[in-house]
Amino acid sequence: MIDKLADWTTGAEAIVYQSCGACGNVQYFHRNFCAACGAPDPTEKRASGTATVYATSLVCRAATPETRAHVPYNIVLVDATEGFRMMAHGANDLAIGDIVIVSYRPFAGKLVPYFEKAK
Repeated sequence: MIDKLADWTTGAEAIVYQSCGACGNVQYFHRNFCAACGAPDPTEKRASGTATVYATSLVCRAATPETRAHVPYNIVLVDATEGFRMMAHGANDLAIGDIVIVSYRPFAGKLVPYFEKAK
């Protein structure tokens, strides 16, 4: 069994993705196989944290009591430089096409990736 790298889902300030040694596919969600070719045990890598905004949605109504203090907050879909797409939190002024960089912030009791415009 391959050791899993720590990432934001375990409280570390990192985004981890997988890369297939057989076909080169990159994928964000952890799997024991490549979603493109089925090869076993893709390699885990740490992402650089740079991305381009693909979509953005400002949340103005709290879904839970824990998120009420954060309203309004922005949910973004970003295309990472490494080639995978992920959903995360982001600055409220982000627009489609913006180049962004990740930091990590507390949200409803957890540490989450937070994207802001790159300088």
